[in-house]
Amino acid sequence: MKKTALSIFIPLCATLILSGCTAGLTDPDINFEPPVYVDQMPAKENDQDFVSTGSIFGQGDNPLFSDHKAMHANDIVKVVISEIASSSNTGAKALSESDTSAMGGGLITPTGGGIAGTIAGEVNKISDVGYTAKSTSAYKGSGSATKDAKFATTITARIVKVLQNGNYFITGKREILIDDQKQIVQISGVIRPYDIDQYNSINSNKMSEAKIQYKTQGDVDRATKQGWGTKALQSIMPF
Repeated sequence: MKKTALSIFIPLCATLILSGCTAGLTDPDINFEPPVYVDQMPAKENDQDFVSTGSIFGQGDNPLFSDHKAMHANDIVKVVISEIASSSNTGAKALSESDTSAMGGGLITPTGGGIAGTIAGEVNKISDVGYTAKSTSAYKGSGSATKDAKFATTITARIVKVLQNGNYFITGKREILIDDQKQIVQISGVIRPYDIDQYNSINSNKMSEAKIQYKTQGDVDRATKQGWGTKALQSIMPF
């Protein structure tokens, strides 16, 4: 029975230790899977509207008079990414405490002079209990953080699904390779068709469930990252 318990307990402890050590080794990443409600909501069916024979409106793949905004699945829409993140935080804290305690007392109090008083004084010298304690503590701390980040670019995205309420779930990705340095821009989110302007573009701040990722791959990226050994040591260092 003891061997069975140990055989279960030891692997469990090892798993917890390893998971704790590797918790800080992974780089941050974004999951570009569609939100749950996008998968749950049925797609809007493309109803064939009645069109009069001979009409110039809505005839053929490229009608003469039509709205050139993205309206159907696999249509392309331009997304203008203009993200600005600014934050400032300042905090200060100061604590101070001082405490003093004193205790003393004699067993016999001399009330007269002569031999009795002398004897009482000598006894008090032996029996007198005295105690004095003093403690002082102080703490002062302050901190501040300021962040100012800007990111602006343009990327084309594809309508993956037209939701039943008329909104679009879009996703797009762009990869650029220059001098062995690879830049990747990826985006996904839900947009309203009413927010698409006349130039078939939309700003990223009008996207719901917006996920935007910009990263680089190459020698510069590898040189600016810590090795996995250093990360492993830092993850288990108690100080």
